[in-house]
Amino acid sequence: MILCAGLGTRLRPLTEELPKPLVPIGDRSILAHTAVQLAAAGFRGAVINTHHLPEAFASEISSLPLRIEAIHEPVIRGTAGGVAGARALLGPAPVLVWNGDILVQPPVDDLLAAVGQGLCLAVAPRPVGQGTVGLGADGRVVRLRGERFGDESAGGDYVGVAALGARCLQGLPGEGCLIGDVALPLLRRGDRVWTRPVSGDWTDAGDPGSYLEANLGWLARHANHEGSWLGPGAQLESGVRLSHSVVGAGAQIRGEGPVARCVVWPGATAQAPLSDAIVTRRSVVRVAWV
Repeated sequence: MILCAGLGTRLRPLTEELPKPLVPIGDRSILAHTAVQLAAAGFRGAVINTHHLPEAFASEISSLPLRIEAIHEPVIRGTAGGVAGARALLGPAPVLVWNGDILVQPPVDDLLAAVGQGLCLAVAPRPVGQGTVGLGADGRVVRLRGERFGDESAGGDYVGVAALGARCLQGLPGEGCLIGDVALPLLRRGDRVWTRPVSGDWTDAGDPGSYLEANLGWLARHANHEGSWLGPGAQLESGVRLSHSVVGAGAQIRGEGPVARCVVWPGATAQAPLSDAIVTRRSVVRVAWV
């Protein structure tokens, strides 16, 4: 299940135009990146839940390499409640749950193999005492949201991908959070919550600055035009000097002068000169680097 029902408030005003899972990073949306990875891992279908701008998902779903079933939530049920509401569509456990606004390469097979009947989280390693979770020597969670359940030998960040076993899946609340309302109660009653490590970078593209940075990170691996990337049908006027920018399919850049470190959404029009900005069909969002 790919969780797509959030509001993306920190990414406004971008999410006033598109739900966060549909904002483009590089050549495709965050949701499409996730779907491609799931298909490569052997999945044939997925369930998504929607809330904000649900109509925007229709055209995207048709182009994904998975069979998608969508559930609309008029009222957001949370990361645990959303999965609970989809149980009838998910099939037998274990179930993989992936936050739809996360760009990451999780160890899918390891998560599913390790979960058993309970809960297993994908975690990016960090030093002892740092990050959102603390881990014991055997990889189980021993620190979560300020509560301790054992001796910590490493820290980590939960990256929004988890495997749920049958007992955990059946015990989900109708509303609530997978961490606060599922993982914490399990730990408090002495059950173990397992983890598996994530290698490589990950991002939640949580604000316009980190969103632009995520695009530039993608660009470093996929540039196709003198250090930039141009999507199919993108057009530059002759006076535009493009550098380190992602220009989506059918987008246009008009004017004269440099355009540097920008993301121009598919079908949008940007005006040179411009730098450190995200150009959507409705607005120009400038990013002040810290």
